[in-house]
Amino acid sequence: MSLLEINGLTVSIDATPILHSLSMELNAGEILGLAGESGSGKTMTALAIAGLLPARAKMSGEIILDGVHLSAASENEYCNIRGRDIGVVFQEPMTALNPVMTIGNQVAETVRIHRHVSRSEARQLARETLDKVGLPASRFPMDRYPHNLSGGQRQRVAIAIAIALKPKLLIADEPTTALDVTTQAEILDLFRQLVRDDGIGLILVTHDLAVIAQTAARVVVMKEGKIVDQGSVSRVFQESQQPYIKTLLKNAVHIPQRSATRETGTTPVLETRNIVREYPGARKLFGRHAPLRAVDDVSLQIFSNENVGLVGESGCGKSTLLRTILGLDQAQAGEVRVFGQKFPADRSEDMRRLRQRIQVVFQDPFGTFDPRWRVEQLIAENFHLFDSPPTGKDARRRVDEILDQVGMKSSDAKQFPHEFSGGQRQRIAIARALITEPAIIALDEAVSALDVSIRAQILDLLAALSDRLGVSYLFVTHDLSVVRAITDRVLVMKEGRIVEQGRTEEVFSSPKHPYTAELLAAVPDLDSALSSAGA
Repeated sequence: MSLLEINGLTVSIDATPILHSLSMELNAGEILGLAGESGSGKTMTALAIAGLLPARAKMSGEIILDGVHLSAASENEYCNIRGRDIGVVFQEPMTALNPVMTIGNQVAETVRIHRHVSRSEARQLARETLDKVGLPASRFPMDRYPHNLSGGQRQRVAIAIAIALKPKLLIADEPTTALDVTTQAEILDLFRQLVRDDGIGLILVTHDLAVIAQTAARVVVMKEGKIVDQGSVSRVFQESQQPYIKTLLKNAVHIPQRSATRETGTTPVLETRNIVREYPGARKLFGRHAPLRAVDDVSLQIFSNENVGLVGESGCGKSTLLRTILGLDQAQAGEVRVFGQKFPADRSEDMRRLRQRIQVVFQDPFGTFDPRWRVEQLIAENFHLFDSPPTGKDARRRVDEILDQVGMKSSDAKQFPHEFSGGQRQRIAIARALITEPAIIALDEAVSALDVSIRAQILDLLAALSDRLGVSYLFVTHDLSVVRAITDRVLVMKEGRIVEQGRTEEVFSSPKHPYTAELLAAVPDLDSALSSAGA
């Protein structure tokens, strides 16, 4: 008997059908990949299994977990099942975690809700679980808060909460999206170990086909709420005749075309000089520990029409450096210059014009949106940076055009952020950055939440804008495949310092620093994973 059986699962919200008669199964001790584009219904399928569908959703069909009919369970019964028998890791950790609870208390809370244990026993299990997911006590005491951690570290806390009680079924919705490649490899190894040692079943929801090929035994591919194909990874990815699957595989290794005559400028449009950024050390009984130096004497230059990648593990300082470059964080030493001018500028008028020239797309799109605003308001917000802001029909036309460029519809302008998937929200964030036609765009994990097809479109769009407008990009990312596909130069950061830099292909082909070689070795490779699966 299968651990999980789904028969004829259909979900609609009001009169809109979302999922169409899905049937699949999962065995204990097995990893099932759930793949598809943003909006394909894979996350809604996961929410249906976990009993977390929206209030207006109507569901029919059967969901059976270890002989228990979940589709007939009440909310009280589901509350006992979630956390104990079903663990869930959501896509965006900052919105999944409680910002006013310490990470130790959040993991321990799950233990105390479902087990009759003392507070100290719950905290001991929480400590062991945090150690297991790569957050050792020496660096990550249990009194840390989510805002004290990087995006990848927060995701590891979310994983710890989900696996604390070794559930029968673990649903991981894009669990490695926010993780660097070395941490991703460790988390995937952890998942495999849990499946192997504890016999849990894992549903891995992800747009990363290489991760599925490397991790899962079987895969279900979805499109528009329907199952396109399912079966062993090797058969579906290597033998399926479905055009949709072939397109996904092609886009997974897509490299955008750049103009052969493109020339990089000789004057830097963005420059940092010996930037140092420190944070106060943790409090102790008398005084404080030594300050944490997140960025240590970093200098870089970006020229017009040049794409530069900044890579490194979570916590290496790359996001802190980016915030300092953008004037969102104040450096203790060094300076930032944009078009030769000090940034942030002293005069408000100069600052406004410079802000129009340098835009940013952050890692977590939902956290950067006002949830009360419609999409058209979010995108049009940056019009205030223009000398003569467009209004009325002209403003709406520009919003419609930019939505079309990032693969969305003009009708989406009237919707709210919560009505979109994670990948669609990231496209809205990119549209908001592009609306001012800036000279520099800093992208902090800007395509990490996008499925392979939309990622290919966005990379093509960014490449085309760079060729046409001479716009420069700073890609701050852990996704080395994106860096290799679109950047001209790459800088590798570790513990606040740049340890290696050079032409992208040269660094990838012949890394000089051991840390760079370690990063490259951890990158999932779709072709090699499929070769191993078929062997």
